[in-house]
Amino acid sequence: MTPVLELSGLSWSVGAATIVDGVALAVEEGEFVAVIGPNGAGKTSLFNLVSGITRPTAGAVRLDGADITGLPPHRRARRGLGRTFQSSSVFPTMTVAEHVALAARAAGAKRVAEGGKGVRAVLERVRLAQRADDLAGGLSHGDKRKLELAVLLAPTLAQGGSSPGDPRLMLLDEPMAGVAAEEVGELTDVIRTLHRTEGRTVLMVEHHMDILLGLADRVAVMHHGTLLAVGTPGAVMADPAVQEAYVGEEL
Repeated sequence: MTPVLELSGLSWSVGAATIVDGVALAVEEGEFVAVIGPNGAGKTSLFNLVSGITRPTAGAVRLDGADITGLPPHRRARRGLGRTFQSSSVFPTMTVAEHVALAARAAGAKRVAEGGKGVRAVLERVRLAQRADDLAGGLSHGDKRKLELAVLLAPTLAQGGSSPGDPRLMLLDEPMAGVAAEEVGELTDVIRTLHRTEGRTVLMVEHHMDILLGLADRVAVMHHGTLLAVGTPGAVMADPAVQEAYVGEEL
């Protein structure tokens, strides 16, 4: 079976500095792969290469077997690659429902009303239906993260529940960053449901291994821009190379 995402020899250099170095990784349909490593390991740079924000200096990115290395971000999104970012990206003076309706219209949905059943259904999937009429600027950080997930899912409102842009592959860049401890559990449950119940393939950057337990099928450890190890969470944590590389560091 062709992987949903395949990276081969993916590299990115700036001057004499190599930020991402020869990364090779395949993510299968319906799989949850977590990318971990300390600050500066190259995790977000890798996501920028996959999503098209940065062009690689070597290597290739394939989505469903098709080479998308030269495509800009919006064309990758139309092929079903969705991404969230480390920093929240909501419009503070728009309501929660307006965010979803706007994203749905951008994906080609017609006659989408902020108060309609479709918008509410998307918000229910991320447990934000009760906040539909609230301004996004007043949301907690955890709820802003859930709203970003709702925006990724909004294209399902177009063309009878399926449209270009409906993310089969979700790149989640540190969704727990800045989220209050009491909100982490529910946000984790939302992501777990999108993966397991809806069958979405997930590639997620995260610092903390404890959050990934029960979420990730495999963990990819980045170290100085390279992939140090890839395997199940237990196998990765038991890997002597990982232990040696991260002595005194928090994964």
